[in-house]
Amino acid sequence: MSQDKKSIVQEFIEFISRGNVVDLAVGVIIGGAFTSVVNSLVSTIIQPLISAIGGSPEVKGLSVALNGQTIDFGAFISAVISFLITAVAVFIIIKGMNTFNDLKEKAIEKAGLAKKSEEEAAPEPRKCPYCLQEIADDATRCPHCTSKLEGYENAAE
Repeated sequence: MSQDKKSIVQEFIEFISRGNVVDLAVGVIIGGAFTSVVNSLVSTIIQPLISAIGGSPEVKGLSVALNGQTIDFGAFISAVISFLITAVAVFIIIKGMNTFNDLKEKAIEKAGLAKKSEEEAAPEPRKCPYCLQEIADDATRCPHCTSKLEGYENAAE
C-alpha cells in the first residue's frame, strides 16, 4: 500500500516539476499582481479623471423592487463601465509594450545583431510530383507511391 502512495506522490512531483506547469503558475501570479496594478490605475487615476470631466462614473438609483428583492441595474451598469475602463487601460498598456518591443526589434535588426527571418527559415520540404507526399531530399523513388523520381538510375531496367 505504501508503494502506491509513493508512486502517486512521485507522479505528482513529476507533474509539478514540468516546465509548462511552473510557467503557468508564474503567469497566474504575475497576472494577479498586474491586476492589482491595473485596478489601482483605474480606481485612483482614470475614474477620478472621468468624474472630474463628466460627473460620477457610478450609476445610482436604477433599481427595481420585485417581491421584496432589489434588482440593482445601476450596480451592474457601474460594473460594466468599470470593466470597460479597465479593458481600455490594459489595452493601452499592452499596445505601448508592443510598440516598445517592435522598436527594440527594429533597433536590433538595424544594428545587425539579429538574423533576418528569411535567413532563418527552413527550406521547403521536397514533395513527390505524383502523390504530393513529403520525401527525403536524396530520394530517387517515392516511398509512398514508388514513383521514379529525378536522379533514378537502375542498370537492370
